[in-house]
Amino acid sequence: MKSSFFQKINKFPYGLALGIISVGVFISFTNSYNDRSNFFALPQIISPMKLNRDFSFAGEPVLLNEDTKERLDRELMVNAYYHSSTLMGIKKMTRFFPVIEKILQEEGIPDDFKYLAVAESNLMNATSSSNAKGYWQFMKGTSQDEGLEISDYVDERNHLELSTRAAARYIKKLYQKFGSWTAAAAAYNVGPNKLQQVMNEQKTNNYYDLHLNQETLRYVFRIVAIKDILIYPEEYGFLVHPEELYGPLDRVHTLKVDTTIKSLIDFAHHHGTTYRMLKYYNPWLISDALPNKGKTYEIKIPK
Repeated sequence: MKSSFFQKINKFPYGLALGIISVGVFISFTNSYNDRSNFFALPQIISPMKLNRDFSFAGEPVLLNEDTKERLDRELMVNAYYHSSTLMGIKKMTRFFPVIEKILQEEGIPDDFKYLAVAESNLMNATSSSNAKGYWQFMKGTSQDEGLEISDYVDERNHLELSTRAAARYIKKLYQKFGSWTAAAAAYNVGPNKLQQVMNEQKTNNYYDLHLNQETLRYVFRIVAIKDILIYPEEYGFLVHPEELYGPLDRVHTLKVDTTIKSLIDFAHHHGTTYRMLKYYNPWLISDALPNKGKTYEIKIPK
């Protein structure tokens, strides 16, 4: 019976055998590395991020020291290598950003806050473990304070235009309270009362000098990391052709409805579409009916 490879290896002095294998592996890796065509044919190349430019949020510089540099580095790595989520963000931004940018500009909110929506929901109508919902992840109380309707039939946290307008109003209040867009973003995450309490206790109002819970410690850095990746996707290895990006949902006409709709299924078919497509274009309609007590709703019907 012939000896196996490993049985033959055992007859060699262990150190000599290990040395021969190590040299072989090194030569193989060196050849692969020098042959760039083979090297870049790998499924992915894992490398650290380069913090070789100035970073900012809403016109306010990110203050980098040993602590904050590592916090930013972490978020850049997490989001750059969170492939499916980050790729979806890149594909969706061409659909949602034009709508969000227009509203933020009209409300006097810095454009960088569009990246907050990506950090919150990745531009999806998500529901968190704490029951925050929608593109901007509003809690029920805050959303109702900002004029959004929530009922068994309607949840306007899922309405892109209305929820963005509400988020802009809320962010403006946070900025007026704290005097900093960076602090306003942190307060959006942790809540204004809690942030003010921590500022008072730690005797500083600079976000980068505050010791906060882990989520809020990471929050602004996550937004800044997402911003950098979405602006420079190729530098992080995301190669998306223009035709692969999601287009705007603008092939619609809008119906103003001020009466009760007993069946949205029948309503959809009456207007030449399906119930599925009605919900796709109007995710704020969360039931199969729409009772009405004098309010006018705008419902999008795909062309």
